[in-house]
Amino acid sequence: MTNAFAFDAKQFDTTQLESVFFAPARAFAALSVDYTEKLVNAQLEATKAYADVNLAQLRSLVEVKDAEGLKSYLEGQQQVAKELTERLKGDAEKVVALQQDFVQESQKLTEGSVKQAQESVKQATETASKAVKEVAPKAK
Repeated sequence: MTNAFAFDAKQFDTTQLESVFFAPARAFAALSVDYTEKLVNAQLEATKAYADVNLAQLRSLVEVKDAEGLKSYLEGQQQVAKELTERLKGDAEKVVALQQDFVQESQKLTEGSVKQAQESVKQATETASKAVKEVAPKAK
């Protein structure tokens, strides 16, 4: 007994499936991985920089031995605060730039995928139309 609806792997063309679904999905996944890697690296760099500053400040504080040393340490804290504020601003700008790049690249991928899908639909429609035109006269 044969099944009229059985799947014939020999007749299944994966080209359209690849071009319309899998290739864009892989491209977006690769873009996402690249973005995540850049973001994680930026966060690691920032964390290391903040940890280094904090450790340096702790070392300076441990070395305070008198009122003059404490006064010098406290005056240095203003400079450290200024440097950290600038660092935070730069890190925030870096993350925003990464996000903007990701959005722009995502839009490009989406536009390309839509164009590819439209082209595939157009080709499938043309192929179906030709097949119908060829079969129609024979059916009469």
